Amino acid sequence: MYGVCGCCGALRPRYKRLVDNIFPEDPEDGLVKANMEKLTFYALSAPEKLDRIGAYLSERLSRDVARHRYGYVCIAMEALDQLLMACHCQSINLFVESFLKMVRKLLESDKPSLQILGTNSFVKFANIEEDTPSYHRSYDFFVSRFSEMCHSSYEDPDIRTKIRMAGIKGLQGVVRKTVNDELQANIWDPQHMDKIVPSLLFNLQSGERTESRSPSPLQASEKEKESPVELTERCFRELLGRAAYGNIKNAITPVLMHLDNHSLWEGKTFAVRCFKIIMYSIQSQHSHLVIQQLLGHLDANSKNSATVRAGIVEVLLEAAAIAASGSVGELYVHTHIHTYIHKTALADIFHFGVNWCFDYSLFVYAGPTVLEVFNTLLRQLRLSVDYELTGSYDGSTNIGTKIIKAHEERQLQEAVIRTIGSFANTLPTYQRSEVMLFIMGKIPVPGVHLALPSTGSGHEGTRMIQVMLLKSLVQVTAGFQTTNMLTALPSSFLEPLLSFSLTEDPEVRLLVLQILLSLIDRHDNRPKFTNISIISDISVLKLKVDKCSRQDNLFMKKHGQQLYRHIYLGCKEHSSGRQHYETLFALLGLLSVELANEEVVVDLIRLALALQDLALSTDEALPIFNRCAVHALAAAYLNLICQLTTVPAFCQHIHEVIEVRQKESPYLLPEDVFIDNPKLPSSLEKVEGDVLFLQSKITEVLGGSGYNTDRLATPYVPQYTDEDRLSKRKSIGETISLQVEVESRNSPEKEERTPAEEITFETLKNAIVDSVGMEEQERERRRQVVEKFQKAPFEEIAAHCGARATLLQSKLNQIFEITIRPPPSPSGTISSGYGQTQSRSVPIYEMKFPDLCVY
Repeated sequence: MYGVCGCCGALRPRYKRLVDNIFPEDPEDGLVKANMEKLTFYALSAPEKLDRIGAYLSERLSRDVARHRYGYVCIAMEALDQLLMACHCQSINLFVESFLKMVRKLLESDKPSLQILGTNSFVKFANIEEDTPSYHRSYDFFVSRFSEMCHSSYEDPDIRTKIRMAGIKGLQGVVRKTVNDELQANIWDPQHMDKIVPSLLFNLQSGERTESRSPSPLQASEKEKESPVELTERCFRELLGRAAYGNIKNAITPVLMHLDNHSLWEGKTFAVRCFKIIMYSIQSQHSHLVIQQLLGHLDANSKNSATVRAGIVEVLLEAAAIAASGSVGELYVHTHIHTYIHKTALADIFHFGVNWCFDYSLFVYAGPTVLEVFNTLLRQLRLSVDYELTGSYDGSTNIGTKIIKAHEERQLQEAVIRTIGSFANTLPTYQRSEVMLFIMGKIPVPGVHLALPSTGSGHEGTRMIQVMLLKSLVQVTAGFQTTNMLTALPSSFLEPLLSFSLTEDPEVRLLVLQILLSLIDRHDNRPKFTNISIISDISVLKLKVDKCSRQDNLFMKKHGQQLYRHIYLGCKEHSSGRQHYETLFALLGLLSVELANEEVVVDLIRLALALQDLALSTDEALPIFNRCAVHALAAAYLNLICQLTTVPAFCQHIHEVIEVRQKESPYLLPEDVFIDNPKLPSSLEKVEGDVLFLQSKITEVLGGSGYNTDRLATPYVPQYTDEDRLSKRKSIGETISLQVEVESRNSPEKEERTPAEEITFETLKNAIVDSVGMEEQERERRRQVVEKFQKAPFEEIAAHCGARATLLQSKLNQIFEITIRPPPSPSGTISSGYGQTQSRSVPIYEMKFPDLCVY
């Protein structure tokens, strides 16, 4: 009988005999190494037998698993691993199919040891670079099984940790094996990413560790490798680092869904940690795609709780800080080249050369522009204010409506404002200027935007939006640096900003002043003017003063009077407090060191003396504190400007007045006014004499140093414009009335009623004497014009406007006749044969022009 068996054994194929010989009688003895070397040599000599060797090993392994002979199972897997590492040929694909079949058999087992054994073999296989592609291999089962192992809930915590780590390593192996193989099923498809990413996040969340500050994973020690959290982070970083441009969305979407499903936005910590890993791991030129998805997710959660939206905004804040300044700033290029790309083939664009087209992805990018990013954040800010005022997300207070907590909405608003500032800090100066203009255009003007668009929240809603958007501007302008104030601060931005400095709301006025300080301060001098005080020697401040450039001179020539007027009117406001006056002093100080030339210095001195006159006047009915504060402000500023001008006589006069005030009227100096509990007199009727700065004295001493005495001797009087009244209008009716009043000044009827007359001494005398009567007549005339436009029939108003149009057309016709008529020839005229004169045509180069016309 034994002879028969031996005979049959000898007739078996050689590869089966070689495979059988590697298994010892006792599995504890391990693999028979000598016989394993023979099997390996045979496989290398006859690679066409590899598929049969693999099939036979698979058959034996399946039988051993079914019979619970786990020792032989381990020996079979060890043999498979060695064959895989040794055999690199075209026939290995058929062998791999048997290998994956055996790994699958182990992963399907209930035994944790077999699952870990199968995973380790798969990881070894994943590290092998195959020479030939595989057309029919599928890893769907392995993605599902490894993801399931990542969520293991085995009772023994040690074994549970090992199973989870095996699952993480398995997913890492699948990614390595498939991410660069174009013939494989795309691992970035949502069906796979929806399993891989949540599995990694689940393990990342399960443990606590030190927050990573490194832009790339560090080499971990052996002890750290035993932690599922550390292993998960390395795997997650590797996955994101391999993501190409078109795969970022599929990799980020499961992260957003996981944070939504497990309510992880509210805690903020884990969400911020996840996106720090993401932003540090992906390629820097793809950062804007992550920001784009976060903005879209924020819009999708517009009606979610404030804590969820605040969490998303905090993540945006961190992402913007990590993203390279170019990756966000380059988004704006898309706006300018988008049309060109649609009209020109991309091949033509590349014709210009790679050096010019440095980032191809930039040209095919279809994400948000910079202004769209800020538009999304401003929209969320507006919605939050709306929710806070109405108390619900749908504008109603029905039963069952989710009630909103005001303090949570306030926290969200502050987070949005910080995020706007963070985004702005990544932009170059020219783009930040455009963002400032964009935000300014969103600020509602009283009387025009009467309420928020979705609710009838009225004046309070408009005020809150003004405050929030101005706070956003404060963040955007922080650290703003420019060399050309004219281009960085155009009239379209500066004029509406200054108009808000005249509103009755003290908070709005203070925010406007803070914005102006950020815009003007270019040498970090602002902290040195934080407190108002009399400094005997300003050298201790270490002010950085540069020579005023030509652009600065042009800026002050164009906008200087506006700034002076708004400073003066800001001091007149009854609701101004200590912080307002301190900010106004800082503004005066920055104007003196940043933008001052000789003409500006003269105007600022005149302004300070005008403020002193304002504090002395009783017509404005200013409270005692405001009058003392204005006196103190003027004194502190004159003390500063006299030392900047370095005119000894000027400094002496200012210091003499300050010394007298210190002895007789300390309540006129900042040290006694701008404190918590100032001791102020009941009235200021006796403020006169030596405690006042004299304009005549200052004009005299500065005139000796070459300053313009005529201008210094002229008191500063601000010119009130319609802007001052329009900034405080409360209704559209008042706006229309003012517009009608302005138009009436230039009406044809007025021109007919005011014939030209000769100006004599008697005329000037009568004008001074009758000024009161003339004002009353002018007021009555304005009232009649306004009443006419409010009550007159439409036909009459239309005829009035038609008359103005006819007059304008006639004037234009006269101008055209003059310009179209040919000019007289420089060479004179010649007489024709019929006794008429005609112009002789002379070439341009022969004409003789006056010297003043030639340059």
